[in-house]
Formats: sequence, C-alpha cells, structure tokens
Amino acid sequence: MRIAIFGTKGYDRHFLSAANQGHELHFLEPRLDADTASLGEGFEGVCVFVNDRLDAAVLAKLAVGGTRLIALRCAGYNNVDLVAAAELGLTVVRVPAYSPHAVAEFTVALLMALDRRIHRAWARVRENNFALDGLIGRNLHGRVAGVIGTGRIGALVARTLKLGFGCEVLASDVAQDPELLAMGVRYVPPRDLLEQVDIVSLHCPLTPDTRHIINADAIGRARDGLVIVNTSRGALIDTQALVAGLKSRKIGGVALDVYEQEADLFFEDLSNEIIEDDLFQRLLTFPNVLVTGHQAFLTEEALASIAETTMTNISDFAAGRPLANRVDPQAAIAPRG
Repeated sequence: MRIAIFGTKGYDRHFLSAANQGHELHFLEPRLDADTASLGEGFEGVCVFVNDRLDAAVLAKLAVGGTRLIALRCAGYNNVDLVAAAELGLTVVRVPAYSPHAVAEFTVALLMALDRRIHRAWARVRENNFALDGLIGRNLHGRVAGVIGTGRIGALVARTLKLGFGCEVLASDVAQDPELLAMGVRYVPPRDLLEQVDIVSLHCPLTPDTRHIINADAIGRARDGLVIVNTSRGALIDTQALVAGLKSRKIGGVALDVYEQEADLFFEDLSNEIIEDDLFQRLLTFPNVLVTGHQAFLTEEALASIAETTMTNISDFAAGRPLANRVDPQAAIAPRG
C-alpha cells in the first residue's frame, strides 16, 4: 500500500522504516488538518499521531482522494470523528498498547523531579549556584497518593508508589484491578479520592465524563498542597482552574506532559516564535510547575513497538485479514490508559 505518514520526525522515519513490511511509505512533516489533507490524495492509507486532526471535513477530503485506511500510531483516538469515518467507509486502526512501562516510569520521574525540585536545582547548578535554599522537598514514603484510571499504565504507577515508595494508594476506575486490591490499594469514587490524597496522578481516558475532572470544584475540595501529575490527556484538567489553584496556593505542585491546547504547541521547535497562548505561558511562570512536551512514550522500546504494530495493522488491512486493532465506530472517545 501507498501510505502517507503525517507529522513525522526523525525518530518516526527511523522506526517505521525499520518495521516496514514492503509498503511504500511517504513521510510528510506537516500535521494532518483541513489545510494539509490534500497531501493525502492518491494514498490508500494515511498514518497519523495524537495531534493530527481528523474531523468530518478532513476525512471527507481523504476519502475523495482515495484513502481507505486511517492508521493511528498511538492508542488514543479522540481526535478522529469515528462516525464520519464509518459513513465514508474508512477503516480506523490503532496501537492499543506499546510500552505502558515507558509512560509509567516517566510519570514517576516527573513526580520525583517536581517533588524534590530537581528541575530547579539543575538550572541553578548550570549558573554555578549551589545554594540549597528553596529546594526542600518531601519524602514520598508514607504519603497518600491517588491514581485515577488503573489500566495498564495507571496500575503500574499505583504498584510503584505502593510497593516501591511505601505510599498509601487510593485508586478510582470503573473496573477494579484485583492485583491492586490484593496489595492493599483501596478503590474510591473520584470525588472522595481527591479529598483524601496528597498526590494525584491521572491515567484515565478522555470522555465527556472525565473532561476537566480536575476543575475548580475538585481543586476546592482537595487537600491543601495537592500535587497533580498528568501524563494522560491534557483536557482532563481545566487549565484556567489549575492556574487559579496555583495562585491561591491550594495546589502545591503540578507536573504535566500533556496540555489541553497542546496541538498548537507540542512536537515543534517554537523557540524563535511568540507563543500566543497566554494561559500556557502563565502556567510556565510558576516555580512549582514542571512541563514536558508529551514525551512520556518516547523510549526506544515504545517506538519500536508502535512501529511494528502500525505496520502489521497496515499489512493485515492490505491482505484482507481480520483487524485485531480496528477501532469500533461506536467506541468511546478514548481508551483507558
């Protein structure tokens, strides 16, 4: 098949080429949206990532141009209009799991860096400032941590916090993990969880019910000094409410690898540009905020797994084989982490 791969970086080219199973791959730097959809004309399949936009208008342009397959090289599919895809006869496949350890490990790394002020210490030392004032952190041991969403990633984070650091762990999910229950993790509703924890890590899907699950009301009910970590979906957090919570000092720290308006920012070098997102820029001014650009998945193992599954999905479609990773048009907005 001829495949147009949108939004590619050097690592995409390397790993997808290495995993290629005889397909004609065309790597395109622009992201897929209404302005770039014409680049997909003549390609039977397009391969996209988390911040490509596949609304009804974009999908219609692709279908007219001959596209039959949408291959997501990611787990989430909240950026795809699945109903429109089905109406247009487009098949959507994804990578349901690649390396949950990659995201889980990065989550804990972010928490540690934030809680022990490692990012601030690193910046000081580069300027030959070795003073320790303002760098006092807290032990994780003995603190109460909450994990919202205990799919593959969330379960690993809960297990690490419980067994590795000796935290008391509360969890919230529609399905309880028996292994977590056996090790003493307690499941409670999200509302109760936020009122009892010192730290909350988000690993749930983005659905109408979870959108802005961290909002002004939730922050108001939380313990003073709550630390929030999000490596899942940016829109789980109401950023305006987050900034207000930081200003009031109700929130003690925030570590983010995702942001609800990240599509206009992440994965690009904007160091010479003026960022027009005032809310994001305000967020970066707080000393107790640590932001990374959606890199939790970025390990050699995860990239290799993503590429292999993506190429297998394309080969199965081309050969008319059953599609194990096909996205059901009636599926929820996004899968569990």
